[in-house]
Amino acid sequence: MADTVTIVGAGLAGSEAAWQLAKRGVPVRLVEMKPIRYSPAHHSEGFAELVCSNSLKAEHLSNASGLLKAELRAMDSLILRCAEESRVPAGGALAVDRDQFSAKITGALRSHPLVTVENAVVSEIPDAPCVIATGPLTDPSLTDAIARRTGSSALNFFDAAAPIVTADSLDMSKVFRASRYGRGTDDYLNCPMTEAEYNAFYDALVGAELAELHDFEKKLVFEGCLAVEILASRGRQTLAFGPLKPVGLVDPRTGKEPYAVVQLRQENAQGTLYNLVGFQTRLKWGEQKRVFGMIPGLEHAEFARYGVMHRNTYLNGPQVLGSNYALKGEPLIRFAGQLTGVEGYMESTASGLVAAVGLYKALNGQPEPDFTDQTILGALARHVCTPTPNFQPMNANFGILQPLPFRVKGKKNRYEKLSERAIEITSEVIKNYEL
Repeated sequence: MADTVTIVGAGLAGSEAAWQLAKRGVPVRLVEMKPIRYSPAHHSEGFAELVCSNSLKAEHLSNASGLLKAELRAMDSLILRCAEESRVPAGGALAVDRDQFSAKITGALRSHPLVTVENAVVSEIPDAPCVIATGPLTDPSLTDAIARRTGSSALNFFDAAAPIVTADSLDMSKVFRASRYGRGTDDYLNCPMTEAEYNAFYDALVGAELAELHDFEKKLVFEGCLAVEILASRGRQTLAFGPLKPVGLVDPRTGKEPYAVVQLRQENAQGTLYNLVGFQTRLKWGEQKRVFGMIPGLEHAEFARYGVMHRNTYLNGPQVLGSNYALKGEPLIRFAGQLTGVEGYMESTASGLVAAVGLYKALNGQPEPDFTDQTILGALARHVCTPTPNFQPMNANFGILQPLPFRVKGKKNRYEKLSERAIEITSEVIKNYEL
């Protein structure tokens, strides 16, 4: 009989990890603190409680969320199966009846003969083997224990991040590459604005609708990362003399310094993702697409991640995590879910699955599966352990995949080709690693 694996947290990631281990014959001790204690965002006793939305995003293969679902389906994901059995009408998206969804997952795990459920508040990292999947509102006592184990600098307690867009969605006829005063190696993409464009953008920004803060977030102070809309509210020229200052930048198309410039900084090694410098924001996602789409060159930008400012405890993955979400130097201790730096319901599910099947192989002394950066499963896992100057949580998106080695005309066609490759590789991994 295999070693019993302790899983802390019965959210989407922990529930998926428990299922993937138990179905492979591994006894699981699933520890959930509800109903003894609830996080500020949770209210029901069931597993895999959905908090912010009942939508699990798109299903079609020209969307990265759809591709991730196809990969999860191939791996017999409990979360995805229960979602499909609990679906409600939502057009091209997968949306669920939250109560039914949670009940199905709770029932499947509680009735499994190899899963033992305990209700307890965990304040220390359990003995290996274990998976910690306690989410972005991890209980402070366990957070302290993780900080002691990994180093306090390895934990981020607030997520104040600017939007990230895909490089191939930018209109490069309007964007130029340069660094201020010619320093560096043209590290930034620059979106120049005329005075009229700046004023129109400014008016839209200060009038845009903000996302609601949870009660437990309203006292938070985000020092050093003031929201761009708050900065703009201090005066019409505040941005032009701040993050949008054009000093030292000459537009090669005009030979002049623009009135204002929005700079984009490369986010990953492949150069497929770019960050809007200084644009931390609390705007609603639809408002971000509308307002930031007024920036020259970003009219048709695809957002790999929208800007956020909220409480979100997560690890500095590149500092402490190795492959398949394992703690560096301690491969039988795994993390999963938003605590690792993935963001989104299905992304959390994916991390729980990959962490669990990797741990299963490690416990049996076998090579761990490598889903590669040509699948969403693998690319998310690589994102959280790949060094980057400014590590940020990430959703599923095509920008994190290894680009195709050949050119495909049309974004939809290119995405479908990326999906075809990813599904084929997922099948090969399942076969080669006997998953």
